[in-house]
Amino acid sequence: MGNLCCCVQVDQSTVAIREQFGKFDSVLEPGCHCLPWFVGKRVAGHLTLRLQQLDVKCETKTKDNVFVNVVASIQYRALAGKASDAFYKLTNTRSQIQAYVFDVIRASVPKLNLDDTFEQKNEIAKAVEEELEKAMSAYGFEIVQTLIVDIEPDEHVKRAMNEINAAARLRMAANEKAEAEKIVQIKRAEGEAEAKYLSGLGIARQRQAIVDGLRDSVLGFSVNVPGTTAKDVMDMVLITQYFDTMKEIGASSKASSVFIPHGPGAVRDIATQIRDGLLQGAATQRH
Repeated sequence: MGNLCCCVQVDQSTVAIREQFGKFDSVLEPGCHCLPWFVGKRVAGHLTLRLQQLDVKCETKTKDNVFVNVVASIQYRALAGKASDAFYKLTNTRSQIQAYVFDVIRASVPKLNLDDTFEQKNEIAKAVEEELEKAMSAYGFEIVQTLIVDIEPDEHVKRAMNEINAAARLRMAANEKAEAEKIVQIKRAEGEAEAKYLSGLGIARQRQAIVDGLRDSVLGFSVNVPGTTAKDVMDMVLITQYFDTMKEIGASSKASSVFIPHGPGAVRDIATQIRDGLLQGAATQRH
């Protein structure tokens, strides 16, 4: 109906290319336009001014001979002021952009190692954008933004990289575990040394207390019982200790059978041996 009335509607964010007898005439803005067909005017086509996106997947090789798939996302749009160039100069805009992306990526990535490729993806995107801007501006298109959205190595390379990372983390965990065990062993050894030291102090104090008690007993007995010598008192103390020891051995439920001399003469011999040992020790210390 519009063609019969010589009227054409152009939608928002779209321009129409008007021709007269097959030659470009003008660009029609959004709205309603009169095109008298009887004078050779017609709409050759429409061109959208909306932002468009093209995802390009390019396979290439890095400097360390690893094949990767680089996915670039190109956001572009036609310029209203150059609508005729965008409509007439390119047959397939998307194929043209894809060719430039392939060219730049395959020229940039082979100069980088795999790790550097991941780190410098912004530089790669910038190089692609600059090259596309120079090329596509002549055809009436604006490159709004270029993004490198994915860098995917070969599956075997990804598995190897994951194994290397896992091995490094396991090695770190083993080192931390060994260090923790080392600290525990050191602390345990320090605790045992401190315990033995304190135990030695306790035994030394116990023996000192026994010696002091025996000395006080001998002195007190000698004072209270006239005519007794220190030797007599010491023999009596040793006999008392002897019987206490026999009592403890007999009272212990876990004691084994012990066969020792048990007559009064044996007590005298024991006392003599202890006394002789003490005297010899004292003589050795004086020398």
